[in-house]
Amino acid sequence: MTLVPYRDTRRPGRRAPLNREQVVRGAVALLDEEGLEGISMRALASRLGVKAASLYRHVRDKEELLTLMADELSAEIPYQVEARGWREAMKEMAHRYRHALQRHRDAARLMAATPPAGPRRLRHVEAVLRVLLDAGLSDRDAARAAYHANNFITEFAADEARMAATARDMGVTRKKLMAMGKQMFRSLPPSEFPALTRLADRLMEDDPDGLFEFGLELLLDGLEPRRRARTATARPARAARR
Repeated sequence: MTLVPYRDTRRPGRRAPLNREQVVRGAVALLDEEGLEGISMRALASRLGVKAASLYRHVRDKEELLTLMADELSAEIPYQVEARGWREAMKEMAHRYRHALQRHRDAARLMAATPPAGPRRLRHVEAVLRVLLDAGLSDRDAARAAYHANNFITEFAADEARMAATARDMGVTRKKLMAMGKQMFRSLPPSEFPALTRLADRLMEDDPDGLFEFGLELLLDGLEPRRRARTATARPARAARR
């Protein structure tokens, strides 16, 4: 009897062709695992099981990849609001944006590092601008208010992420980290730092939701007089045209 070595004559299954959606989603997963510093074309290619050169068929460079990732994260945020009134609508959108940024590691830094491009991200910008314009703000005030609102929310979420990372690196809870901050301010010489020592508990108060709401109220309160002034001057003009 002749012994014939076993050979598997079946053809190995072909890998499904990579597309841009898979590349971007893989990059978002890498962001959650490694953070923004861990995003590179080489690292993403390794995660996807391909050569780095093959990624450039779908994205031009790392900058475009980051922009596409920001647009992908924007898809998780509903941009249509149910609230009545411009203040309530702005608050609803702000809270949704903050919560979306909290769901992904370094998401706030990613948003801050990329331009507002991509259809899904631009829909959010459009929604905010419409609310501000419908509230009666001038074109300039609406554009500037949207800019500052975005910066406030993004930086607030980034600061939350930084604090969480600091606590994690130190091996303590957020509550413990805040307590350490209070102790540091209390230990300062009161004669040199009377305000810091007096407000130690308030400065390190562990109430991020309350702090976020306070910032939103400040922003919206600042817009209210400008909105009222413009709508008040617009009413007589409309009446005169009649």
